[in-house]
Amino acid sequence: MNSSVDLNADLGEGAGHDAELFELISSANIATGFHAGDADTMHAAVSSARDCGVAVGAHPSFFDRENFGRKELKVTVDEVFNAVVFQLGVFQAIAEAAGMRPNHVKPHGALYNMAARDEKIAEAIARATKSVDAKLILFVPDNSALARAGESHGLQVAREVFADRNYLADGSLVPRNRTDALLNDPAEAAERVLRMLREGKVRSVEGHDVDVRAETICVHGDTPGAVEFARALRSQLESQGVRISAPQSSL
Repeated sequence: MNSSVDLNADLGEGAGHDAELFELISSANIATGFHAGDADTMHAAVSSARDCGVAVGAHPSFFDRENFGRKELKVTVDEVFNAVVFQLGVFQAIAEAAGMRPNHVKPHGALYNMAARDEKIAEAIARATKSVDAKLILFVPDNSALARAGESHGLQVAREVFADRNYLADGSLVPRNRTDALLNDPAEAAERVLRMLREGKVRSVEGHDVDVRAETICVHGDTPGAVEFARALRSQLESQGVRISAPQSSL
């Protein structure tokens, strides 16, 4: 079993409880202005992360604040590349001004989901990340187009699982418009995460075991009860000897 794992959350999105989550996580994915946030919220989030010893990463999205970046859009490869480069560049400048070096990149919402299955979008994200900083770690779903693209571009990848989301038999997340999309019981989530770490498997909503690799675990910061969920999850993991720590770049 992995004796160490990263615990990440999407922050700087205006959910109202970022301060509490910074005390519980090891990596923060900070909104870069396209789906939520602005220069002030990025600076505030990076400063809080610095004070709490939390690694920071950019959380780029489609430019779609109306739908919080969760609606799939028809985009070209160039549009994806330019949007990601723009957001990473802005975030990197703000982070460095606050005395922090960005550690990772995690696409948000629909961009993440599309990159998991679309080789061209995944390639654009990986190429954009490498062009800004080849030492950035790319957070990816296991067995995904994004994981393959990151590795093909020589990026270090961290395979991500979701503590508060349910899975389909193909390894993708249950769509948010379904009533069974979210897992709200932290005790059940802890047992599931521990199985991912011990056995590399997760049970889908259809009842099938799906192979996964868990190197970073996400708790969504905008989910109701996120703080209590993250606190209980971390407590359960640590009680089983799992150390919570951010991934370190080996490049």
